[in-house]
Amino acid sequence: MIPDEVVEHVREAADVVQIIGEYVKLKKTGADYRGPCPFHQGTHRNFSVSPRKGIYYCFVCGEGGDVFRFVQKRLGVAWPEAVRIVGQKAGVEVPEVDTRREGADAREPFWEANAAAAGYFRNMLWDDPRGKFAREYLESRDIPRELAQEIGIGYAPPEIGLMRTYLSTLGIDDARMLETGLLVQREEGTEPRPRFRDRLMFPILDAMGRHVGFGGRVLGNSEPKYLNSPDSPVFSKGKLLYALNWAKNEMRREDRVLVVEGYFDVVRLIAAGVRTGVAPMGTALTDAQATLIRKYTKNAILLYDNDRGGLAATFRSGDELLRQGFAVRVVTLPEGDDPDTFVRREGAPGLEREVTAAIDVFERKVQILHRVGAFSELHKKRRALDRLLPTIRAASDPIMRDLYLSRASEASGVDRAILQREAESPSRRGERAAGPLPASAEPYIGQSIPARAPRDSGRSPNAGTGSSAERELIRAMLHERPRVAQVAEKVGLDSFRDRRYRRIFARLLEADEATPLEQVVDGLAESDLTVIEDLLSEAGAQIDPQRTVDDSLTAIRVRELDEKMMEIDNTLPLAGADQKDGLMKLKQELRDELNSLRRTRYKAFRVRRKTTPERD
Repeated sequence: MIPDEVVEHVREAADVVQIIGEYVKLKKTGADYRGPCPFHQGTHRNFSVSPRKGIYYCFVCGEGGDVFRFVQKRLGVAWPEAVRIVGQKAGVEVPEVDTRREGADAREPFWEANAAAAGYFRNMLWDDPRGKFAREYLESRDIPRELAQEIGIGYAPPEIGLMRTYLSTLGIDDARMLETGLLVQREEGTEPRPRFRDRLMFPILDAMGRHVGFGGRVLGNSEPKYLNSPDSPVFSKGKLLYALNWAKNEMRREDRVLVVEGYFDVVRLIAAGVRTGVAPMGTALTDAQATLIRKYTKNAILLYDNDRGGLAATFRSGDELLRQGFAVRVVTLPEGDDPDTFVRREGAPGLEREVTAAIDVFERKVQILHRVGAFSELHKKRRALDRLLPTIRAASDPIMRDLYLSRASEASGVDRAILQREAESPSRRGERAAGPLPASAEPYIGQSIPARAPRDSGRSPNAGTGSSAERELIRAMLHERPRVAQVAEKVGLDSFRDRRYRRIFARLLEADEATPLEQVVDGLAESDLTVIEDLLSEAGAQIDPQRTVDDSLTAIRVRELDEKMMEIDNTLPLAGADQKDGLMKLKQELRDELNSLRRTRYKAFRVRRKTTPERD
C-alpha cells in the first residue's frame, strides 16, 4: 500500500512536461505544450500537456489524465509501478508495494466544501449585482476579468444567509461549514454566520491544486484588512504558500522562486507572465514554507515592500531560507513602489532588470547599516554586529558562512577571528534576528535600548517589573488625568515596551485633560480598549497612587540602566584601550545610580490581574 502522502510527494516533485517529453516531442504553445498524440499515433499537435494543472489531454481521441496515468498507458504498467517510475525520475523514493490505499481520503469533504464555496464566490462576483463594487475595485487595480477568472477571485457579500443556503442545497451541512471555517459561531446556540463578509476572495489551493481555504480582502473600512481561513483539517497558514500550485513547475524549470508579500503581488506577477511567484499568508516565511519551496528550487529572490515592515520580513525570511541551504537575494525596488505598482508600470522586463541587480541578503543588511552610519561609532558598531550575527549563524552552507564572516569583518573593522568566536557562541540577548531598520529609522539605531529576549530565554531581573510598571502608570493616568504631565516629564513613548500601553500613552499625551476619555480612546484597537476597560474596572487596585507612580518610574529607570550596562559589556570586547577606560567610567556611573535607586526599596505593585505583554 502506498501512503497518500508519498503519492502526493511524488506528484508534486514530478515535472509532467519533462516526463511526458521523454516519449512525445513537445513544443511550447502559450502556457501549455503541444505534440502528436502517442496513443492514437497522431501526426498533428492535438496532444496538450498543462504544466500548471499537471495533466495531459488529446483533443482527438480524448485520452487524458495525470502523469501516473500517462506512464501506465504508455508503458503498460500497473498503477503502483507507475508511481515508482515517476518517483525515480523525480528523485523521490517510493517503497516497494503492490497496491494503493483503499477508500476515500478523510480530507475530501473539506476540499469539496471549499471548492463549492469558491464557485459561489465567483458567481457572486461576476453574475450578481451585489458584486458590482468588487468588480469596480478589480478594475481600479488593473486586474482584467480573464486573469481574475483564471486564478478564481470571487466576492463574499455582506448578507448573512446566502452562502449557507447555497451550500446547503449542495448537501454541505452547517457542521462541515463550521469545521472548514466558512461559518463561525460566536457562542453555542447562536446562529452561525459567514466568516467572510464584503470581501474580495482569493481561493487558496495546496500544491496539488485542491481548495483548502481562502484569503479575504476587505472592501469597506472594517478590520482586519486581510482575513484568512482558520486552521482546519486541510488548512494551516504557516504550511501553505499562495500560488505554489501554479508556480511549482516554473520554479523547477527556471530554478528560482520570487517570494512576495501578498495576493495582489502574486496576481500582478502572473498578469505580467511571471509565474514563479509565491506568497506566505503573513509576512515572513516559516520553516515549513521554506521546506515546500526547497522541493522545487534552492534559489530564492525576496521581493518584499521596501518599508520598515517589509525589510523586517525580508530578513526574517532570509534567515529561514539560509538555514535550509538556499542562496538568497533581495530585490530593492524604487522608493514608494511595491511589487504590484512596480510591475504594473514596468512590466516583466523591468522586473527582470531588478532581479538581475538583486544582491545577497547579507550584503543588503550591510548596505542598510552603512547607509545609516551604524559602523561609524563604537556603540553603534556593536549593535550593527548584533544584527549581522544571526544571519551569519543561519547560513548552513559553510562557504557562505565564511564569506559572511569576512564581509562583516571588512565592514566593521573587527578582527575576523573575534567574529567567528561570536558566531560560534550561543546568541546574545541583544542581537536582533529581524534585521536592520530602514534608513528612515536612523535615530532609533543610535539609541541604547537593545532588543528584548525571546520569551523562553533568560530575562533580566527587572523585565517583569518593567512590564508591571508600564501597566500601573497607565492605570494611574487613566484614573487621574493630571498625572499624564507628571509621567511625561520622566519617561517618553519608547519607555513603554508593550505596544498597547505605548499607544494608550500616546493618546493621553495628545489629548487635553478636559477631553472626555471616550473621545481620547476613540479609534484605538480592540486590544487597547480591552486593557483600558480592565484598568478602569479595577477600582482600588492602587492603594497609594502617588507611591505607585514613583515606584513605577523607578522600576522603568532601573530597567533602562540594566540594559545600558549590558550594552557596555557587549561593546567592551570591540573597544581599544583608550575607549575601554571611558566605557568603564560610564558603567561605574550607571552602577552608582542603579544602586542608589535600589536602596529606595521600590516594591512590587498590587496588581490584580496579569496580561501577556504585547511586544514589538
